[in-house]
Amino acid sequence: MKLCGFEAGLTQPLFLIAGPCVAESRQLALDTAATLKDICTRLGLPFIFKASFDKANRSSGTTFRGPGRDAGLAILAEVRETLGVPVLTDVHTPDDVQAAAQVVDVLQTPAFLCRQTDLIEAAAASGKPVNIKKGQFLAPGDMTQVVAKANAAGGTGQILVCERGVSFGYNNLVVDMRGLAAMRATGCPVVFDATHSVQLPGGQGDRSGGQREFVPVLARAAVAAGVAGLFMETHPNPAQALSDGPNAWPLDRMEALLKTLVGLDRMVKAAGFAEQTLMHTTET
Repeated sequence: MKLCGFEAGLTQPLFLIAGPCVAESRQLALDTAATLKDICTRLGLPFIFKASFDKANRSSGTTFRGPGRDAGLAILAEVRETLGVPVLTDVHTPDDVQAAAQVVDVLQTPAFLCRQTDLIEAAAASGKPVNIKKGQFLAPGDMTQVVAKANAAGGTGQILVCERGVSFGYNNLVVDMRGLAAMRATGCPVVFDATHSVQLPGGQGDRSGGQREFVPVLARAAVAAGVAGLFMETHPNPAQALSDGPNAWPLDRMEALLKTLVGLDRMVKAAGFAEQTLMHTTET
């Protein structure tokens, strides 16, 4: 799959989608994107900057959602123009799709909304690549039907599928690494969300908690399993982040972790994937 000027897929080098959960401010977005761009340039890692203009699925109605669509898209447009990096953002409604598609390079549909047919179809019909996050309530194989909806709406060759953990009892998620291989059957590049996968949904009462210490563990395991791309939320000071701080990876620790992951990705992909001969899969 051609994505933002580079090839994405199981046989291609790892790419990174990263940034703060929310575009908290213009300066935070610009500074974080600039730091990530420098790191990824040094590592030869294709990079897409991520920030949301609205988090419509917060635990509490009183917590910070973001700057709003117009202000948030203006920030993303400035990041894109100033730094020359592609940008990605979440969309929650078909109206969001129309506005965001004028600004960003990649659209993303939230995990909770992967079964919302109108949203999936609108995003797929936009002409932009779409990263569809698998719901916390779905089995990996269920993503074939989600992708079928997107392809029927015109998204063929433009869809990414993203694993971000599955509900495991109350306030907890778990990742079954077999799912990363199983989702190759969609024919789409598979992305692993290493930071939301350590989230503890609603674990702090009015907000979600997280176990960021396990981000490297899951990231290494996913890259070793074989993925096209990695999604990570990062922040200069996660303790002060306005959204998803407990599961964000500190920005000053990103380069060391990514260096390990890039090396692991090269080694694994050079060796090939023995499971491909035993599984029904179409991703390359």
